[in-house]
Amino acid sequence: MLHLFPKIKDFQQLNGLTLAYIGDAVYELFVRHHLLALGKVKPNDLHNLAKTYVCAKAQAKVLQSLLNHHQLSDQEISIVRRGRNAKSGSTPKNTDVQTYRQSTGFEALIGYHFLNGNAERLHQLMQWVFDVQHNDEERGT
Repeated sequence: MLHLFPKIKDFQQLNGLTLAYIGDAVYELFVRHHLLALGKVKPNDLHNLAKTYVCAKAQAKVLQSLLNHHQLSDQEISIVRRGRNAKSGSTPKNTDVQTYRQSTGFEALIGYHFLNGNAERLHQLMQWVFDVQHNDEERGT
């Protein structure tokens, strides 16, 4: 997927919200692809399942899991902070500010790796997402 897009010049200078903007789209594409690969084909089912991955609460939970298990490098933590600490000027609708900021940090991390062409690391992070979600489904949480 990454080879379809040319590298953005000076992407490392982008602010956290811009990284999160592209990260949100990339993340959703990975989630949609994953659900199709699982054999989910009904549009309503796809939409409802995708929401369990892309909501701020789920993204914040994945980020916390990555941090708790020391899965992020110092540079990745710095990218997360850039996204988390960026002032968006808007207020979240369906979650608290802290959760929203954590999810923005996670999206910034995804955006960073996408724009940098780090396909292997992006896939590793997405596998972590799917593992966390699967474990939650098994526990019924």
